[in-house]
Amino acid sequence: MKRVGIYCGSFNPIHIGHLALANYLCETGEVDEIWFIVSPLNPFKDGSELLDDHTRFHLVEIAIKGYAPFKACDIEFHLSKPSYTIHTIDNLKKSYPEYSFSLIIGGDNWQSFDKWYQSDRIIAETPIIIYPREEYPTEPSSLPQTVKLVDAPILEISATFIRDSIQKGKDIRYFLHPDVYNEIKEERLYIK
Repeated sequence: MKRVGIYCGSFNPIHIGHLALANYLCETGEVDEIWFIVSPLNPFKDGSELLDDHTRFHLVEIAIKGYAPFKACDIEFHLSKPSYTIHTIDNLKKSYPEYSFSLIIGGDNWQSFDKWYQSDRIIAETPIIIYPREEYPTEPSSLPQTVKLVDAPILEISATFIRDSIQKGKDIRYFLHPDVYNEIKEERLYIK
């Protein structure tokens, strides 16, 4: 059974931090594939700075093109909003019974995981892979049996920093996949 890592996010925009982590998880054998699930609206975030769903999805497609283990997934576009992870997982398991799914989250998300909708059910029914975040230490011995902390490289790059830099006219090409950078520049995305 193919093991798929579910990597949900706004990806506003997708950047090298997202891609490097996903690449690490595939190449170290944690999962066979990563599905980048573009979220229309995270219940914990203000959506005022979000590019439209299809533009963010298109940027993800551009970023992952040519690397077979990466897939772009728009399943949350077809679910009720706001996007609750448990609904995404339920729909994926129903639609793709031939795959086994793991949820990928950062240490920052783990710290507030008890606030997620039906978090206990997610922990009970779906393996969770936590990647480290510098400001949010996670103690492996405190984790439930279905939750694993991986020793992935820490790349503290934020989409907020990227958006702010673009608005200020900074050249941040090395924080983004080259084709994503070119698309953002050509289409003047994130320019107010």
